[in-house]
Amino acid sequence: MAVNYNFEILLPADFEDLARDLLGAELGIRFEAFASGPDGGMDGRHSVGGQSSVLQAKHYARSSFAQLKAIMRKERGSIDRLQPVRYLLATSQPLTPNRKADLASLIGPCLKEPGDIFGRRDLNGLLRRHPTVERAHIKLWLASTTVLDTLLRSPLYAKTAATRDEIAAKVRVYAPNPSFNAARAKLERQHVLIISGPPGVGKSTLGEMLINTYISEDWDFVAIRSLEDGFAVISDRRKQIFFFDDFLGRIALDERALAATDSELARFIRRIRGSKNARFILTTRAYLLEDARRLSEHLADPHIRISTHVLDVGAYTRRVRARILYNHLAVGGTSAAHIAALVESGRAKEIVDHNNYNPRVVEWMTDQLTMQGIAPERYVEEFVATLAKPHRLWDAAFKAHIAPRSRHLLIALFFSSQYGVEIEDLRRAFVPLHRALCQAHGVASDPKDFEDALKILEGGFVTITGAQASFVNPSLRDYLAQYLDDEALLLKCAAAAQTASWADSVWKHAWKCPSVQSRQELALSFLSVAQRFTVLPVYRRISNQPLTLKIADMSLARRVELLLEWWRASDDHRFVEAAVTTLQAPPDRFSPWLDGAALVKLLAEIPDDDYFEGLPHREILANLADDRVVALLENGMASDDLTRIAEAVNRSRASAAVLTALDAAIRHEIEEVETIVADMDSESTLEEHMDALGRLGPIAGLPIPVVERALEQVKSRIAQLEAETEEATPPVAVSQRRDSDKFDDVALNNLFSSLLSV
Repeated sequence: MAVNYNFEILLPADFEDLARDLLGAELGIRFEAFASGPDGGMDGRHSVGGQSSVLQAKHYARSSFAQLKAIMRKERGSIDRLQPVRYLLATSQPLTPNRKADLASLIGPCLKEPGDIFGRRDLNGLLRRHPTVERAHIKLWLASTTVLDTLLRSPLYAKTAATRDEIAAKVRVYAPNPSFNAARAKLERQHVLIISGPPGVGKSTLGEMLINTYISEDWDFVAIRSLEDGFAVISDRRKQIFFFDDFLGRIALDERALAATDSELARFIRRIRGSKNARFILTTRAYLLEDARRLSEHLADPHIRISTHVLDVGAYTRRVRARILYNHLAVGGTSAAHIAALVESGRAKEIVDHNNYNPRVVEWMTDQLTMQGIAPERYVEEFVATLAKPHRLWDAAFKAHIAPRSRHLLIALFFSSQYGVEIEDLRRAFVPLHRALCQAHGVASDPKDFEDALKILEGGFVTITGAQASFVNPSLRDYLAQYLDDEALLLKCAAAAQTASWADSVWKHAWKCPSVQSRQELALSFLSVAQRFTVLPVYRRISNQPLTLKIADMSLARRVELLLEWWRASDDHRFVEAAVTTLQAPPDRFSPWLDGAALVKLLAEIPDDDYFEGLPHREILANLADDRVVALLENGMASDDLTRIAEAVNRSRASAAVLTALDAAIRHEIEEVETIVADMDSESTLEEHMDALGRLGPIAGLPIPVVERALEQVKSRIAQLEAETEEATPPVAVSQRRDSDKFDDVALNNLFSSLLSV
């Protein structure tokens, strides 16, 4: 990579690992590893025939040469006792010939030649000679100036307005482990990787480290919050790495909710696999993935071949667990008093070996904000107690440390979006909820409560990026999910709903809560927002891009589904009347991709007593849904939307108008194929288009020769693109050192002892 490193990103233990690997590669030997701390003069040893070569690594990148000399003067006694056949010193300090001479005189006769002292420039030279060692040390090169500049230019960090320091901090705290290599190997084989595991185990962190690696190799990064985002930008002409964090987290795991997602996921996976230039990383909690596979025929289909990397704390060796804790203590802003209390107690192993060890808990128990409420002498006890009961992390802070207005804002944020929400949208959700909760509990409110609460919460509970607010850590959402299992509170949230999507979020959450006994009462609490469903916008314009629309709320067809769910729970006809009014909205407010599949599903379910026995206005609803499907078909749509609608339509029960419009749309798709595919620039998209035409033709009863001529037109376009598209260069595999030496209590205590001098 030809980078000149200053090594400041590395923690002392990281620098020792690098020195062993690098000098071992240069000398063609393997150094045994020893933990940081009181090492008796050794950070690495190579023994043959009773004689030993000893390596010491002194990470003094941010210290003075005088400090390095002082520590080497103290080391002289240990070096003389060891009497190695060869002594080597590696330091991140820049060294001149005179400085090397000074160090040589301090080391004594065990140093055979000044060339066995390796300073910053020497180490950079060795890295250029041994690029595999450089690639193996992820933290080193991911935080280099060149790579950081590349990361900052990528949409990932432009989107989140991350700074160089923020990116470097993420890399610095990462503890490399075998999961990285295993995950990347699977991703390269299958092009798609689902990282699953329990909450807080490091799924997102592993995903980010993989993504950073690809970005450093000039791949375009695309963060998606829906599969539609991915379909909109995927292109075979560019190398693209897609990331969907917690992709099942927003889906209520039932057949109805998954039906709108799983087929699209399967199609997007096929699209990724069909491209040489695409990779796709998803993260999800293990139990959500297993439930989804149980409920979804698409996700359970062995032909989809979803490659899964299960990340579990059990996969972390004791050394890796210790390094995660060590890294967070070193860079998390933990006070020196708290670090000293932990190290001097000798109880670090209780944390590392705890049955509930969790990187997320470690992160929060080493953060300087968390430390403010814990005295140093109580630190270890609080740490272990939090591991035993992780909800304690937020319980005291939420219930006792913040005012009601701040709690109300966090509740509003919980039901807004787990990926962040526009601050103005959050305000609109907060105001009625705050008013209702203050009235219910006799708490005074003020017009400035929103601004004040947001200011108080920023940093400790909420992250603000540009005009968006989000939870500072997913564990806060986990805590609130338990806290909000409260029927009385959910009734207030339902009554305060201002948007369809917010109401849907409250309704879905309530269905999972054991405390909710009266579905009828809860459904009736949504009446106010339900009667405004027809006027609430689906889209809104982006302020600085007036010609661009973004989704503002739930689609109209999904609103009708939700209204009918509320009717079924409450038997209140006003929900059905609201559904009729919503379906009477102008046809141009319905879109193929948001509404098409849901409308066809309504066509099938509305007449069926198994779904809606005794449904009022059944015929009116069926006719309106019928009219909307016909309008969508007549106005045209993408072939994938047309295929989904065509295959969902029950031809034996569909109206003549729907069948006529469907057959006409299919004929147009096949007869105008040359014009349609002329605008497609992706071989995979064209191959999917061929598959769609092959399925659509028989549905409309078209002669085989007509369909085959259309397929030949698509093949011709693919051949044209193949001649233009260059072969992608595969990413370089990253090797990673594996420590085979044991990591006992002495090594563990030595590792943490080094923090006292950092």
